[in-house]
Parts: sequence; structure tokens; C-alpha cells
Amino acid sequence: MFQKGLKDVVAVHTKIASVEGDIGELRYRGILVDELIPNHSFEEIAHFLWNGKFPDENESYTLHEGRDLPAHVKLIIDALPPETPVMDAMRTAISAYSHYNFTNQTIEQQALHLTAALPSIIARHSRNVKGLPVIEPDKNLAHTANYLWMLTGTKPSNVHVEALETYLKLTMEHGMNASTFAARVTVSTESDLTAAVTSALGTMKGPLHGGAPSAVIELLEEIGTQENIRPVIQEKLQNGERIMGFGHRIYKTEDPRSILLRDKCEKLAGQDGWLDLATAAETEIVTLLETYKPGRKLYTNVEYYAAAIMRAIDMPPELFTPTFSASRIVGWTAHAIEQLSDNTIFRPQSVYIGKKS
Repeated sequence: MFQKGLKDVVAVHTKIASVEGDIGELRYRGILVDELIPNHSFEEIAHFLWNGKFPDENESYTLHEGRDLPAHVKLIIDALPPETPVMDAMRTAISAYSHYNFTNQTIEQQALHLTAALPSIIARHSRNVKGLPVIEPDKNLAHTANYLWMLTGTKPSNVHVEALETYLKLTMEHGMNASTFAARVTVSTESDLTAAVTSALGTMKGPLHGGAPSAVIELLEEIGTQENIRPVIQEKLQNGERIMGFGHRIYKTEDPRSILLRDKCEKLAGQDGWLDLATAAETEIVTLLETYKPGRKLYTNVEYYAAAIMRAIDMPPELFTPTFSASRIVGWTAHAIEQLSDNTIFRPQSVYIGKKS
């Protein structure tokens, strides 16, 4: 049977995550994200996805190992032309880990190491491009706070750390998407984990997959204040314009990730103006969409609140997809580990439709 793009073709049995679009459920290893995200850190959920269990109560689990980049990786990043896109810099730097000594590390330890390294790679290249001194990682900070610290050189506020960490935890894993499939195909050849992550990064770079929520930020900036929400949205709907950040290809009801991000933003009410604007705008926009597009069931998607969070923390647009990747690397590596546990090389068939002599 031919199915263009392999749409809806089942290629993998997995225990890592399930996405139930019809009922708006996302589970990590059987646990609803609604229950998982509020009660565990980024580090704990990464451990859970890699190992199928949470760290032991007496186990101090961090992602400190790997934050300090190897000398040859630093040299490679520093040698890149400033016009090099961040995604390309990440792919190049991660590829250089093929020369790193992982000899005595399990594949789970390698996954931890590469996940810890990716924020350091992003921050180093980003600051190089801006002509700013590199900020070394702070081992006293947890994973998300350290990422913001390396980007800015300023200790981030708890509000911004909480908002960004919620986003990162919710985007670690989302089933058999294009980049995850690329990682599994690569590692199915019994290539190494570094090659699998490099393949995934190359796939995430494509605008049809890792596209950034820039259009939602433009919408929020155009609205500007809560008083402008209704007139701005009404004008767009009357002109037949699409309201960015609403509707999802998979979820036919509310995206569970956007619900959790909204809850976090509401709990942080009054502490950041952009988060307040986003929560107020969502309520008004959903009401207007029901009036102008009845029956369409256009709910907020994860990009809507991702945009609000990125704008609140002043994350530059060129770092949106890299930041998404710094989260999704957990899912990529978890799938690579699972693939190798019961491996069969991917070898689909093609049908020749060209001319014959």
C-alpha cells in the first residue's frame, strides 16, 4: 500500500508517549502530562523518559555533567562565521561529539550528556554572534535557569524560569513526529546516538516542522494592551485573516500542553505583563472565533503560549526553534534508546513511476 509521506502508517510500537488528538490527551510513559508536569522538574522527567522510572529518593539527579563543553567543540563553535544560523551551529557542534570519548558511558548517560550540552552550545554561539563574552555554566542553577543565565549573564527571575521550564517539559516528547522518526531511522542502522541527534536537528531545522511562534508574537505585539484585544481580532476576522496560535493538526479539542501553559501563566498573574496579556487575549479570541467561525472548534495550541513565554523572557526569534530543540532532544534520545532495545532497520519500499525504455 502506498501512503504519501507515510501519513497514518504505523511504523513503531513505543512505550514512551501517546498522543490522543481526539480527546486532547498527551501521556509520557502512560502518565498524563497534567499530572506529571506540575510535580516534577525537567531533570526528573528526562530521567523518566530515558529510564522508565524516576530518580530514587536518595539520588541527586542533575544535568550538570555535559554543560562544560569539550575543548574541541568550543573551538569549532568559535570558528563558525557569525552569519551561521543557530540550528546549523547546533548540528555542527553535536556532530563533533562523534570524536568525544563515550567509551564507558551507557546510552542513557550519553543522552544526559548531550542534553546538558545543547543549551551551552546555543548560548555560546548566540553570544559569539552578538560579540559578547561567553558565560560559563553555573552548577548552582538547575537546567532551565542555567540556560537563561548562559544566554544573558543575568540570574533569571523565578517567574521566567517557571514559565520557560513548563514549556520545555511539555515539548520534550510528542510521538512520531518528523525529527523523532529521523532519529530512529538513523540509529536503526546501528549508528551512534550523536548521529541520531544530528539527524533530528537537521529535520527540526525545516520550517514545516520546527517553525517558530513568531507570528503569534507579532499578533500579541499588535494587540499591545488588553483594551485592544477585541477591536484588533474583530478586524482580522472580518478581513478573513487567520488568527495565529489557534487550531492544531492533531488535537481536535484543546491542546493539553496549552492548557497547562495557560494554568502556569494564570498562576503567575500580575508578575509579567506579556503573560497577563496572553491569558486575557485567549479568552476573548476563543469567544470571537466561536462567533465568526461557528463549529470550527479552534482552540489554543502550544505555540500560542510558547510565544507569550518567549516574548516575556525576551528570547530573540532566532532562538525559538533551538530552544524547542533543547527540550525535544530528550524525546529524540529516548526513542533512540528504545529503538536499539529491539532494533530492526527501517527499510520501506518505493515504486518506480518514471519512463521505461
